[in-house]
Amino acid sequence: MKALFSNDTPVLGIIGGMGPMASAYFQELLVRMTDVRTDQEHLPTVLLNVPTIPDRTAFILGQSENSPVPVLQEAAGTLEALGASCIAITCVTSHCFYRQVAEQINIPWIHAVRETAAHLKEQGVKKAGILATSGTIRTALFQHFLEEASINWEIPDAEGQADVMSLIYDNVKAGRPVDLDKFHRVTEKMMERGCEVNILGCTELSLIKRDYPAPGCIDVLEVLARAAILRCGKPLGAQYRNLLGN
Repeated sequence: MKALFSNDTPVLGIIGGMGPMASAYFQELLVRMTDVRTDQEHLPTVLLNVPTIPDRTAFILGQSENSPVPVLQEAAGTLEALGASCIAITCVTSHCFYRQVAEQINIPWIHAVRETAAHLKEQGVKKAGILATSGTIRTALFQHFLEEASINWEIPDAEGQADVMSLIYDNVKAGRPVDLDKFHRVTEKMMERGCEVNILGCTELSLIKRDYPAPGCIDVLEVLARAAILRCGKPLGAQYRNLLGN
């Protein structure tokens, strides 16, 4: 690492592979959202793409005994040893294991959910819908940070949550076309229940917003990229200061 970067250069470590396309898109966001003119000005990154990490939601819901925590800890420690200044993990559900991983390393893990709640508060949002895996919903991860930010929240009903999981697992993770009728059915129902914005709280859902119109949605992966750029001291493009407008 010393041969690659000067000692005063912030380096972002990324744990990816959950899923692989979301990790690739995150790298694209970092490049697109940084306001620079040359290769040399961009943010240095080290990506560990580890698609073999056990399924986070299956473990949380008791459908698997394979914990993702040991692999996440090893990956975070590897990035620290390689010289990363901070880390980002391109899987929202992994943030349910934040404490177990963060306490094993000496560099910050940029918390995508906390950053999302802070950004919504900054933009004056009073109520947000949470679209995320059933594992994330079960642990009340978003609910906790939204409440800390004095933001009300809604989660989908059983039918809506089934649609969200189908979009994540049957469509995006499986590499199949997105069922936009399901997506719009869920987002519109949340708006009918008074939500000002829907949080795309799974990085698979980020890929839907990448490819299709998603009015009224904020993408956690965009929030994470924004936070990483600023944390590492790089300039942010002016159009990305308010992600509710993207």
